[in-house]
Amino acid sequence: MTRRLLPVSIIKKNQKEALLFREIATLFQATTLENKALTGFFVNRVELSPDKGHCTIYVYTADGEAAYLKQLDLLKAYKPSLRKALSQKIKGRYTPNLVFKFDDKFERVQAIEELLEKVKRESAE
Repeated sequence: MTRRLLPVSIIKKNQKEALLFREIATLFQATTLENKALTGFFVNRVELSPDKGHCTIYVYTADGEAAYLKQLDLLKAYKPSLRKALSQKIKGRYTPNLVFKFDDKFERVQAIEELLEKVKRESAE
């Protein structure tokens, strides 16, 4: 069996994304404790651009995208302090620019699971 190896650049990018996710999630928890308006918001994943200049933070809330859009300005207000805290935690030449996006992946998975359950019930009849 041939084992496919990943290029070193991809491994390093994945490692940096994992490190960023861990640190951002920790900092984000502290932010939500500080500001009760962000309670219920969670960092689901982060994605680093190929040039490592931008870090997209995917945020989820059970209240949906409307609640996210309502609090987006507040999230953007915390961006400089999050970026500064990241630069102190993760040593590197550059700290990526942070971009917030709503993560609708969970809702899409739920919709697919509901469709599969519906198909199972219909096929059982």
